[in-house]
Amino acid sequence: MIRVVVVRDEGYFGVPVRTFLETEPDMHYVDTLPIGGDLAQRAAQLWPGVVVIDTQYMVSQVLPIADELHTAIPSCSMLLLCDPSKRGMLPPRRWNGGLNFLLKDSSPSMLADAVRRLARGERVVSPMLQAASLNTDRGLSTRELEVLGLAAEGESVKEIAGRLYLSGGTVRNYLSAIITKTGARNRLDAIRIARKEGWLR
Repeated sequence: MIRVVVVRDEGYFGVPVRTFLETEPDMHYVDTLPIGGDLAQRAAQLWPGVVVIDTQYMVSQVLPIADELHTAIPSCSMLLLCDPSKRGMLPPRRWNGGLNFLLKDSSPSMLADAVRRLARGERVVSPMLQAASLNTDRGLSTRELEVLGLAAEGESVKEIAGRLYLSGGTVRNYLSAIITKTGARNRLDAIRIARKEGWLR
């Protein structure tokens, strides 16, 4: 029996994962948990074989959550439901296999098949999402490189905003877009990737 836990934004009702899976004889829907500070600990107590993450967050925001879940439940596989029409909802260019990706509008049978494959230790990435990710321009704009360059020098969001005459919120948006475009886990990883690609010295 495959134990499935759903992780979802507080107050967000997206894909009816429970309805899709409860009719499958080899699957047991365990619970739905909201994204929050002690999510990994609560999920670990439920011993899921597969965690389905249904969120409005961008992939770059989900990666740290997935890392925490993997640390707490190393044997568990994770499946993120993605909407490619929304910003930041494509698999990162440097996908390391730790997180799996399926379209939000996949049929119940496709979702169940993905859960079974994950339970067997396979990897799952929707071909449509993979193609969309490869076809997306991942280059950084001049302004994004300016922001990232200052961040690489150790400047804070407030300091970057002052240097470039931007608001703090705009700087944070640029940093979020940079993380998404580079497929990085966080700001430091984005700096590392940009240097490796030769975009920063």
